[in-house]
Amino acid sequence: MSLSRNLGRAISIAAIALAAPAIGQIKTGAGGVTEIAEAARPVDEGVPEVAVYQLQNLVSRLSGADAVKAKEKLAEALIAARRSTEALRLLDEPVLRDSTSGKFLRAQAFAALNRSSEALQLYREVANNNSVPQRAAAAFGAGEMLRALDRADEAIRAYHALENDPRFGISARLREAELFIAKQDSVMAKRILDGTQTKIATDKRQKRLLHARIELLNQRPEKAVGLLDSLVKKAEGESRETAIAALFAMADAHLQMNTPEAGDDYLEDFIDRHPIDSALPQVFAKLDQVYRAERKPPRNELEKWARDATQPRRGFARWYLAQSDLRAGRREEAVRQFEQIRRTTPVPAVLAPALLQYARLQIEAGRINEALAILSEAGKTNPAPQVREQIDFESGRAMYAALKFQNAADRFETLGNERSALAPAALVNASLASLRADDKTKTERDKAELVRRGQVDEAAEVALEQAVISAERGEKNAGALLQDFVRRFPDHPRVSEAQIALAEMAYHSIPPKLDEAEKNLAAARATHPTELAVEHADYLAIWLADARGADSDRVIASARDFLRAHPNSPLVAEVRLKLAESHFRRQDFASAQTEFETLAQENPKSALTEQALFLAAQSAMASMASQSLDHALELLTQVVAMNGEFRWAARNEQAAIERRLGKSQDAQALYDEVLKGDARGVEKREALCGKADIFFEQANANAANLDRAVGIYDQLANEAANQPHWRNQALFKKGVCLEKESDRDGALATFYRILEFNPSPDRPPEFFWFYKAGFNAARLLEEQQKWEAAAGIYEKLVAANGPRSEEASARLGQLRLEHFLWQ
Repeated sequence: MSLSRNLGRAISIAAIALAAPAIGQIKTGAGGVTEIAEAARPVDEGVPEVAVYQLQNLVSRLSGADAVKAKEKLAEALIAARRSTEALRLLDEPVLRDSTSGKFLRAQAFAALNRSSEALQLYREVANNNSVPQRAAAAFGAGEMLRALDRADEAIRAYHALENDPRFGISARLREAELFIAKQDSVMAKRILDGTQTKIATDKRQKRLLHARIELLNQRPEKAVGLLDSLVKKAEGESRETAIAALFAMADAHLQMNTPEAGDDYLEDFIDRHPIDSALPQVFAKLDQVYRAERKPPRNELEKWARDATQPRRGFARWYLAQSDLRAGRREEAVRQFEQIRRTTPVPAVLAPALLQYARLQIEAGRINEALAILSEAGKTNPAPQVREQIDFESGRAMYAALKFQNAADRFETLGNERSALAPAALVNASLASLRADDKTKTERDKAELVRRGQVDEAAEVALEQAVISAERGEKNAGALLQDFVRRFPDHPRVSEAQIALAEMAYHSIPPKLDEAEKNLAAARATHPTELAVEHADYLAIWLADARGADSDRVIASARDFLRAHPNSPLVAEVRLKLAESHFRRQDFASAQTEFETLAQENPKSALTEQALFLAAQSAMASMASQSLDHALELLTQVVAMNGEFRWAARNEQAAIERRLGKSQDAQALYDEVLKGDARGVEKREALCGKADIFFEQANANAANLDRAVGIYDQLANEAANQPHWRNQALFKKGVCLEKESDRDGALATFYRILEFNPSPDRPPEFFWFYKAGFNAARLLEEQQKWEAAAGIYEKLVAANGPRSEEASARLGQLRLEHFLWQ
């Protein structure tokens, strides 16, 4: 891209305007020409604001042809004063809109607003009329707009057609040569320059600059420096555009020679001498490029300018200090620089892009409300149209991230309806936001508009997202939408993602349709799947293998393959959790612990981290490794510190470890903390049971501890009256306590209470404590030689049809044979 276009088009536009015939000098009524020319004279003197004021007053007094000519001159003054939007409103009057002069001025205004396509159309209309005096100026303007639109070959033809024009021939040749340089065609560029006879100093200096750029193109930076030296050291008399372009070329030469430390001097000197120049954005950007090429990027000059009050240089210095900090990983320092820019009153419009970058950083960090506030402030700086469009686009992104889908859709739709480079992407985003807002009417309308504009692939993208979101919401038509997408767009780059979505739907259906899931998975792999589709296919394969009852080795291998192939996937945490659980199920506790801890370390802020640490601790507790209990305590302490869902469960596990280590008092203190805290019912029941267990374990040291244990077990049984697991456990352990106290009748009655209990006939009974109580009750009766009663207990155990029914049936049969018990 050519340097002059990067510097803006104001210079080119001014050149066209000055070269065009003076509109106000056409004959008018008596005295009109003198008044109009006098009022417009400040434009030629570089003070267009005065001309605007004088011409506005003059227009209000004139009528007829004089008023028309005065309005044309006013429009010209408004454009020169960078008030092109006002000029367009003025030129929209019918009497001005269709005139040749009006069209030319409208083209100038559109060009000043970077609306190059509209300007090009008008310039061409004027240029095609050979009888108007603005023809050559309009033809040159058309070339400028083609250049701005990156239509280099067409621009070259436009300039070539003007090569022999007395007014624009030299400028056209220089532009043509510049475009060939941009195309890296040094031979053609040199041929054109060699055939160009420049006469005035500015053209000669521009030609010298282009020769230097040819030397750079041919990798001869030393020759380029020789040509550029006079241009950068004696800039008097040359155009501002050429002076700055020479600075940039000199910097590029030193970059080629690997001497960036020498190249930055020229740019720093320009910034020192021109702290408010309109080219500062480009000069600072080039300086940053040079700094980055240096072994140790300097900060002294930037820090010096950041301390100086002159704006916008101070703001740019802070912005590029922030850039340097970001590259060095000093995010907090960068934020501090951005905040200083933000606190500037007022923030110059040219620094709106800095606020835009700051807002993007906040969006990436998830600080959406802060980002929206920064974007609002950036919009109030009266930024350039292109920057405003970017601000609006990022505002839409922030609203979408904040789940304000309707607001985001409205913002994107407004931007999508404008003639903007962002319009295609904005319209797609508008469709997606409307989709998330469940605004089906607007979604379909935007999809139709995408098709009308020829964005068929984008419309297909929206159709796919529509199907995927429908699947996420569990809507009945999701499968049909996905299948329709596969049928209508079999060659779409993302068709594999639709097939993966179908596979996931089949897997999650009730009951799971595993065959269908595997079929769709295979179809996705058979196409040219996207990276996302491959990632989700590999992910789903793990769960399908698990659902198929595959051995743990296969599940573990699939999970490890995923982690190797997709180390940066957002699904890594879930896959590592599945890997750890698989190791745990096969009782490979050391591997399980490693994976659980790795998950916690890799995802410190994930919702899975607390669970991973808790499970790592349980793996350590189950491990036979030395010091495993101490490490488990450390892990559980981390869980408690997170103050999350597993906090009280972790306290209970810590208490269990302390019991294993023989530290009963410490365990009791931990259980008391759970009981006094805001733990859930299940955690409090576990703590209560643990306290009673400790008293039971200490019964040999103090017989009174058995009574304490019985009291707590009674409390637990009463509080868990509708929780069979806890009620039955408490009663069983109470029975054991009573038996230890030699209260065999009380123990028997307590065991029997468990056999009689079934709070929910429609739910499966609790079997573990049920059978333990039953076998203990039968044993007590057998020890008392009460064979019939014992047989009655065994009959209850057989009738329960649980996991130990066969054991009970065998004992019942043996009892009957041994003691001649017949029904």
